[in-house]
Amino acid sequence: MRPRDDPPGEREHGRERAADAIAEGVRGVGPGEIPARLCDVAVELLPVTGASVSLHSDGMPVQLGASSARAAYVTEIQATLGDGPCQSAAESGAPVLACDLTAGQDVLRWPVFAQQATAVGVRAVYSLPLGNDTMCVGTLDLYRDTPGDLTDPDLRTARVVAGMMTVALMALPRVEEAGEPGDERWLSGLAVDQDQVYQATGMIMAQLGVGTDEALARLRAHAFANARTAVAVARDVVEHRLRFDVD
Repeated sequence: MRPRDDPPGEREHGRERAADAIAEGVRGVGPGEIPARLCDVAVELLPVTGASVSLHSDGMPVQLGASSARAAYVTEIQATLGDGPCQSAAESGAPVLACDLTAGQDVLRWPVFAQQATAVGVRAVYSLPLGNDTMCVGTLDLYRDTPGDLTDPDLRTARVVAGMMTVALMALPRVEEAGEPGDERWLSGLAVDQDQVYQATGMIMAQLGVGTDEALARLRAHAFANARTAVAVARDVVEHRLRFDVD
């Protein structure tokens, strides 16, 4: 049975607790560290074992930060497959709660992702869109090593974290606005990864004579078949270490 919702007084206290934890978690850190720090705060506040945050552009998530290597890896799986709760949340602009990746509807909806995630011990994923009612700029993805739902109070706390994550991302300096060398490095690094995927997609289009969607699907399929990330394969294509042939 789903736990009973908390009364209004406790609800307000929960929001204040989340806000205080967020403020403490990002105190004194540079812009480039904020996404990962907020992921750590999410793990502290919620019954989850990992968290990650990604920007989404043209269907390709670009990871900004994660609380652990496993959380980062599961996010990369979704980027490589082009499928999973974070992709669905970005497309719908609504939270997607995959409460049991070991059986039932979640496995039927994302069979390959579910197999890959459970293989590394992730059995539930909760993805929340970042942005507003008209635009989704990314997702906050929460991971748990046991199946189960989020309570209403937990989901409200997750929304508070996602809201603060959105504010933080909107406040991050663009490369041309970066005031510190470190800021420019991490933001321009993200841009390079994304640009390489776009460039590799264009090269595959030319090599195979296919459209954008098909080229990106081929890149992702090659990455998955060889247990690599889509970004790593894109880099090989751009640097002419890998060519896609019609046959």
